[in-house]
Amino acid sequence: MFIKGIQLASQDNKFIPIIFDANQNQALQNMYLEELIKRAANGLIIASATLDANDIDRILTRNGIPYLLFDQNDAQIGDRVWVDDYKGGQIAANYLLAAGHRKLTLLVPDDITQNIRQRIKGFESVMTKYRLAFSEEMMIKTPMTKLGGYQAVDQLIAKQSTAVFCINDEMAIGVYRGLQERGLRVPDDISVMGYDDIDLANFVAPKLTTIHQPAFEMGQVATELLIERIQNPRLPHQDKQLPLELVVRDSVKSNP
Repeated sequence: MFIKGIQLASQDNKFIPIIFDANQNQALQNMYLEELIKRAANGLIIASATLDANDIDRILTRNGIPYLLFDQNDAQIGDRVWVDDYKGGQIAANYLLAAGHRKLTLLVPDDITQNIRQRIKGFESVMTKYRLAFSEEMMIKTPMTKLGGYQAVDQLIAKQSTAVFCINDEMAIGVYRGLQERGLRVPDDISVMGYDDIDLANFVAPKLTTIHQPAFEMGQVATELLIERIQNPRLPHQDKQLPLELVVRDSVKSNP
């Protein structure tokens, strides 16, 4: 949806988007950046939490290429579009605690980027507020993919938690399959919550409760701000925050 937003805004403004996916491979990201500079791109939207924002600014500013950062919530340079991942983590924790869950597990990646760290910290802040224990033992590290979620299921079952907060929806969908294969039901045996609100979240059974990120709007707004910067390089810093939203469906049950 993020890419669809970029494409629509580009077409509306008579720009041609060229989209690269480096799958979090930093060497590949650097190569793409170098090649786009050589080819004199009008501007770049960089959706990466692994590239250093200061390095990006130094390289692109030196080459006179406008850019906009995405997934760099703490960056103080360059234009950016962002959501408050810390608040997103708080929303998830508040919802699970309000549903009566106290034995909680988080599925997180091995390589915890800044935006993911903010989700975890937001979750932790709510646990701390209610004087509930939060530790590394509550977290299972696994790739942020369906397969990663699937592979984490045995560890999840061993923890005997009543609910799991998956740091993205892809993981949650993998958890669904792993639990089903072991004869366990969502949410009767364990509640599952995701983050992102991808299309599949509304089509799995039961429908996935999650945190909605306005991915389409983020791509659209990012492109519009970048085009404004291309057309008027002297614009003041552009910083646009978009809202998150709790989407309650069927994958979390009350745990009295």
